[in-house]
Amino acid sequence: MAAQGDCGGPQAAYGYDSYRSPLASRYASPEMCFMFSDKYKFRTWRQLWLWLAEAEQTLGLPITDEQIQEMKSNLDNIDFKMAAEEEKQLRHDVMAHVHTFGHCCPKAAGIIHLGATSCYVGDNTDLIILRNAFDLLLPKLARVISRLADFAKERADLPTLGFTHFQPAQLTTVGKRCCLWIQDLCMDLQNLKRVRDDLRFRGVKGTTGTQASFLQLFEGDNQKVEQLDKMVTEKAGFKRAFIITGQTYTRKVDIEVLSVLASLGASVHKICTDIRLLANLKEIEEPFEKQQIGSSAMPYKRNPMRSERCCSLARHLMTLIMDPLQTASVQWFERTLDDSANRRICLAEAFLTADTILNTLQNISEGLVVYPKVIERRIRQELPFMATENIIMAMVKAGGNRQAAAIVKQEGGDNDLIERILTDAYFSPIHSQLDHLLDPSSFTGRASQQVRRFLEEEVYPLLKPYEHVMKVKAELCL
Repeated sequence: MAAQGDCGGPQAAYGYDSYRSPLASRYASPEMCFMFSDKYKFRTWRQLWLWLAEAEQTLGLPITDEQIQEMKSNLDNIDFKMAAEEEKQLRHDVMAHVHTFGHCCPKAAGIIHLGATSCYVGDNTDLIILRNAFDLLLPKLARVISRLADFAKERADLPTLGFTHFQPAQLTTVGKRCCLWIQDLCMDLQNLKRVRDDLRFRGVKGTTGTQASFLQLFEGDNQKVEQLDKMVTEKAGFKRAFIITGQTYTRKVDIEVLSVLASLGASVHKICTDIRLLANLKEIEEPFEKQQIGSSAMPYKRNPMRSERCCSLARHLMTLIMDPLQTASVQWFERTLDDSANRRICLAEAFLTADTILNTLQNISEGLVVYPKVIERRIRQELPFMATENIIMAMVKAGGNRQAAAIVKQEGGDNDLIERILTDAYFSPIHSQLDHLLDPSSFTGRASQQVRRFLEEEVYPLLKPYEHVMKVKAELCL
């Protein structure tokens, strides 16, 4: 089964004479774009008004079945043109949609939004969207981990030159290096799931969070107000609501949400930077389509453009954490409205960006190309110098002494060290052992075992809840 990947929809559908975010028009998946669309938002507002009316009716307010049915029948009957005209007049988006909903539900018009404040629909809708957006991201991240786990398992024993400070270091294996990537992504998967599951509903709280309007509706019956809050929370699919809010839910929730997304961005940036460097070394390449052109001037080039895209967008994702940090810090008393415009941008962009880089990274991980001969050649260039200690110890065991170290240094120079040792009579006792001493697999330590243990003990158990979505492929349009 194929995912539609990062095909946000044809630009022609929106015209060419105004700006539209490339995240929506070019990169992010249709399902994530829909999650942050006006249609989904305002339809959710109506659903929240329906849930509120149903709960109020159950608890004894004079709301009829006919009014409830009228609201149910018009959840998707949204006149966006009328709503826009109403907002121009009222300068208030929530009341514009109250009037628009009431226009198509004349019998229910008087009980729509009964006792509520704007944040009843605004904040609760945001929380529903955040939860559902996490539910879109989590399977995508799990698939990336799964694809990389397959790659790591297949290449668990393939030696490769390790780098520290981007200078040649001890050998590792291609699979072990991949596990470094996987480990970071596993942390991200756990963090995204934790924040998603910790989301609490704002619930039914009133203008400053005191529930005063609902207490008045229920003539001072505290128990009914609490029941109302609980009933609407359960209808929305949340396990619990905040006990304490101002007019809004605390904006520290947005910090938590964007923190884990920014952390995911850091992981993806590191992975794709490694892939770009490996592409330069010609050891590993990302997929390259049959009709893809590497460069307009140099068509023979195989540029790692998917990895470059991931790095570019991951940088944007990492910077977005500053928005909720600053917003939360300046929310005066029960709330100020300077959060609104900022949140309209940063929350949507964070999820659309995360969606794009996960779609792209899945596509990369499903088609990574390894060049073992190139890897082997680079190992041969560096291994003689790494093997000096092994050669010295073998000479000592064969009856030589530590002066072998001095001779090795004297013979050192270029990577023809082994040829020089083979022609030096002093080393004749170990000439027959040189192939064994220079076997790359003897320099990778426990890398292979670490890969297998890590996959079995940490990765596969973490992926088990996502087994039913693992077959979805990532296809990119651009």
